[in-house]
Amino acid sequence: MTERRTPLYDFHFRSARNVIKGGGDFMYPTSYTSPVEEHLNVRRNVGMQDLSTMGEVDVKGPGAERLIRRLLVNEVKDMEPGQLRYSTMCNERGGIVDDVTVYKFDEEHFMVVTSSGPRLKTYRWISEHARGASAYATDITAGIALPVVQGPRSRRFLKTLVEGVDLDGLRFFRFAPGRIGEVEVLISRSGFTGELGYELYTPADQAGVLWEFLLDKGREFDLRPYGVEAMQSLRIEKSLPLYGPDISEDDTPFHVGLSRWIRLEKRDFVGREALLRLQERGLERRWTGLALESEVPATAGAKVYSVGDVATFREVVETGAEAGEYEDTLMPGDRQVGRVTSSAMGHSVGRMLAMAYLDTAHSWPGNNVIVEINGRPIPARVSPTPFFDPENARIRSEPTEDERRSEPRPVPTTNSRQNVPARQSSNGGSGS
Repeated sequence: MTERRTPLYDFHFRSARNVIKGGGDFMYPTSYTSPVEEHLNVRRNVGMQDLSTMGEVDVKGPGAERLIRRLLVNEVKDMEPGQLRYSTMCNERGGIVDDVTVYKFDEEHFMVVTSSGPRLKTYRWISEHARGASAYATDITAGIALPVVQGPRSRRFLKTLVEGVDLDGLRFFRFAPGRIGEVEVLISRSGFTGELGYELYTPADQAGVLWEFLLDKGREFDLRPYGVEAMQSLRIEKSLPLYGPDISEDDTPFHVGLSRWIRLEKRDFVGREALLRLQERGLERRWTGLALESEVPATAGAKVYSVGDVATFREVVETGAEAGEYEDTLMPGDRQVGRVTSSAMGHSVGRMLAMAYLDTAHSWPGNNVIVEINGRPIPARVSPTPFFDPENARIRSEPTEDERRSEPRPVPTTNSRQNVPARQSSNGGSGS
């Protein structure tokens, strides 16, 4: 497959330390300065990332809501216009086709935001089920760029620029059309970092101008761009699964710990019967957090063993001050109890972290296991997740009185649009 490039690729190519191919065959910037600095800056100030690799599918028609309800394990019937909701889409076996976010404009108009890797597969899945459903789906990804602004100072920063949206009143998982300069955007209070943050759905042909404008105006707020390495460490600290390494069609929402977004009381959605059977039967494995006693991350697929199944050998030290003495060496046993899916240093918590699928009997918090890293057995402990901010206080942060007073709120102009911004077209192709 040929490489794919986002509308902001030229900036990444000029400014990033490296650009690599990733999910959906897109080219991703790894980092711009240091992944550690970028991670901590998002936690302390404000960072900006290009998530234009994600897919957008516009769904319209009299049967749009009915179609979305049938495809998602979560409920959408009680959603209000201007609200977004997270969910998985499953196949008939209960396996996850994709984990998505759904935006509701009205009962006949939704937007499904897909993961980067399975973007085309997800669009085809929606389109196939739309046939005969009085709804039609349009892949509008090419017309959209998605800069995201994340961090505790993100609201203060955007309040100096955004017109047409009351950011103090915009609640978590809500969205609204607005404008930054002359660029009309859809502003969504959401993100993939566990921080207060906003996603800016932007017309692709204006993305470069908006990106440079935000970088320039964000200097006084310490805004810096961050790449996929910082994104990985940020989302692993919050135990946020990523399609590809952590999720596939071999996994159900129950396995990944996403059961709270399953609405089995809905009588008809794809995969419901399989999920009911699994709920009754129980799980043989769970997606679990690990704290590693290691200075390097584990690779995807690294094997996990039970401590009880690890053999201990006594070997003679041949060199150094302890030559001639014995030391214990751990060697993995024969019975593997899990595998690592993602791993990174948690710079906010000061520990090497990993997410892994473990046999249920070994997935309880506090259990000691062994992870094989570069051929060496490394001790690890099952940890409660998320590792960082388990109360989710940061992502739901509301403005303080000082914050309300400290930044001037732009006055909306009389010609500010109050419907779907620039990507909507007469044929139903909305990028918002």
